[in-house]
Amino acid sequence: MAIESVAIIGRGAVGMLYGSIAERNLGPGAVEFVMDDERFARHAGEVPLVNGEPLRVRTLPASEAAPVDLVIIATKATGLDRALHTMERLVGPRTAIASLLNGITSEERVAERFGWGRTVLSVAQGMDAVFIGGEMTYTHPGEIRFGAAQGTEPGVVGDVADLYGRAGIPHVVEADIRRRMWVKLMLNVGINQTCMAYGGTYGTASEPGGEQNRCFVAAMREALAVARAEGVDITEADLAQMADLVAGLEPDGLPSMAQDRINRKPTEVEEFAGTVIRFAEKHGILVPTNRWLYGRIHEIEAGF
Repeated sequence: MAIESVAIIGRGAVGMLYGSIAERNLGPGAVEFVMDDERFARHAGEVPLVNGEPLRVRTLPASEAAPVDLVIIATKATGLDRALHTMERLVGPRTAIASLLNGITSEERVAERFGWGRTVLSVAQGMDAVFIGGEMTYTHPGEIRFGAAQGTEPGVVGDVADLYGRAGIPHVVEADIRRRMWVKLMLNVGINQTCMAYGGTYGTASEPGGEQNRCFVAAMREALAVARAEGVDITEADLAQMADLVAGLEPDGLPSMAQDRINRKPTEVEEFAGTVIRFAEKHGILVPTNRWLYGRIHEIEAGF
């Protein structure tokens, strides 16, 4: 089934990045943002900027929404419960669902509510979008990597890939998407948490021999260890590739948790260090860097 209509839940950096690209290629009306009514009223009249241009994608309150062909969830993990409620009017019998949330658990919660049949597993990586003060800027759009879950119906991944292709959204269909999700978790555990804890950037975390770089790599290596204990074949080559990816981004750029520190918003530390610590305890693995990051980030959040 060709996907013609798309709703995005989450008008943050990632949502606006891919929403604006899709609108540019699919045309007006094909893409919309949907907010719960309370949030919609709070942001009424606001028009964020994307690389200096007003966002052209319309935003609707959930009470006025109707079923679409594809729902993309682009909130933070802390907003998933609200997003699932907001989606109720958007999901019909043939609606595909793609969650771009960080971590490795969001699709399970989506499937508990809407089933696995039309749900695909996804990660978004490599983008350098920054959203501060009502303006989102980016130079690298990154890419969406996705694939079928065990219960995903045949054809759904192909439908989503066709849509991304027509929308101009960079994407890769993964044969082993679970492995890719763990690699992305490893990256986030390192770069997001290090930049949040130190107030750093992609550049400072990539500086060879620096304290931030040591923290970045050590946190990733701990995530690698728990992934392997879970039977996921992540290697040092994957770790090196993620470090190279970050080193190739704009040096002054900020991952989402560093933006949270500036915007004084709750972070996704539970999805990152919290996940690593839980699996480490299950397998008897020492993860001192993630335990330090977990405590330090909560300490910073307490001052907001």
